[in-house]
Amino acid sequence: MKKILILALTVLAAASTFGQVKHKQTLTLEGARTVIEAAKEYARKNNAPGGVIAVVDDGGNLIALERLDGTFSAGANISVGKAKTAVMFKRPTKVFEDIIRNGRTSMVALPDFTPLQGGVPIVVGDEIVGGVGVSGAASAQQDEELAVAGASALTNTRSAAVRFFGSDSVREAFSKGAVIEDGSNGGNYMVHASRREAAGMSEVHELDTDIIYVLDGTATFVTGGESVDAKQIAANEFRGSAIKGGEERKLVKGDVIIVPKNTPHWFKEVGGTFLYYVVKVR
Repeated sequence: MKKILILALTVLAAASTFGQVKHKQTLTLEGARTVIEAAKEYARKNNAPGGVIAVVDDGGNLIALERLDGTFSAGANISVGKAKTAVMFKRPTKVFEDIIRNGRTSMVALPDFTPLQGGVPIVVGDEIVGGVGVSGAASAQQDEELAVAGASALTNTRSAAVRFFGSDSVREAFSKGAVIEDGSNGGNYMVHASRREAAGMSEVHELDTDIIYVLDGTATFVTGGESVDAKQIAANEFRGSAIKGGEERKLVKGDVIIVPKNTPHWFKEVGGTFLYYVVKVR
C-alpha cells in the first residue's frame, strides 16, 4: 500500500509540471570541440592565418576556446564577445555591424555587445544551442567563414527544421518590403519580400546569388556590364549609380531571373508598385 501511495504521488507531481517546462538540447564540451575542429579544418584548407575560435553555450557562457599560433592578444576577448552576441541576440554579428554602419550608432551603447562580423549562432534542429566567434583571420569575412564552418559541423548533424510563414505575415512583409528569413537558422540562404516603387542603385554581391520571382508589377532590369561609381557599402556588397552596358529585360508578373554572384544588376525603371521575392543563396 505504501509503495502504491508513493507511486501515485510521483505521478501527480510529474503531472503538475506537465506543460510548464520543456526539454531542451545542451551543447557539450565534446560538441564545442567539434565546432572548433571544423573551423580549424576550414582554416587549413583555405590557408587562413592565425585566429581565435571561441564557443559558448545558449546562455553565452564560455565552453571552449582555442588560440591558433600568431594571433594578436586581444583576439580571445573579441572572439568570446562575438560568440556571446550571436547567442544573446540570435543573429549573426554581421547583421549588427551592417546596422551600425548604416547609421544606427546608438546600438553600440548596449552592454556586453560586440557588433563585429565573425560570430554566428549554433543551431541544431530548431534550437539555438550556442554560438561560435572567430577573430584574427585574414579579414572580417574570413572570420565569419570560419565561424560558419564550425557551426555547420553541428547544424548538419540533424535535419533542419521546417520553416512556415503564414499569409498574413507574408502580406505584411510585402506591404513595406522586409526580410522573411535572414539565415540565422543555420541555412545558407535568405528570403526577402521585396517592394519597389522607383528605380534603385546598381548592386553587386560578391557572395550571394539572387533568385528573383516577380509577384506583381513591371520593371526594366539590367544585368552585366559595369557598375558606375561603385562604392563598397558593407562586406562583399557594392552599390553604384547605374550600369554601363549590360543587358536590359522587361520583368513582368510570373518571371524568374537568376543573378549569379559578382554580377552587376540594376532596377533601371519601375512601373508603379513592383513586388518580388528574392532568395539569396550563398
